[in-house]
Amino acid sequence: MLLVSFGSVVSFIFLGLLLLSIYALVNAAIQREDAYRAADKQTKPFWLLVLGVTVAVQLFLGMLLLVLAGTVATIVYLVDVRPALRAVSGGGRGNRGGGWSSSDGPYGPYNGNR
Repeated sequence: MLLVSFGSVVSFIFLGLLLLSIYALVNAAIQREDAYRAADKQTKPFWLLVLGVTVAVQLFLGMLLLVLAGTVATIVYLVDVRPALRAVSGGGRGNRGGGWSSSDGPYGPYNGNR
């Protein structure tokens, strides 16, 4: 009974990793090509290839080592590349026209105790 429960937990983890990789692939596909160059990251076709192979491996092969390598690539894209692309493209919290600046903290602007 314990092995059956463990198997379903692992299946849910793999499903979550697959959904995360699909999200990263779709996000990489909708970004502009010049944003990758402006952010000084790898090219758009590179990330589409890496993330596409990751999704394919997770869908069809399911080999643990390849799934882990693809998960690392997905996390690198989401943590490093995506925020850089958003900063270059004018997206994100700082550029939505809400008056945010680079000196704003989580509770408002930092004014140097003035």
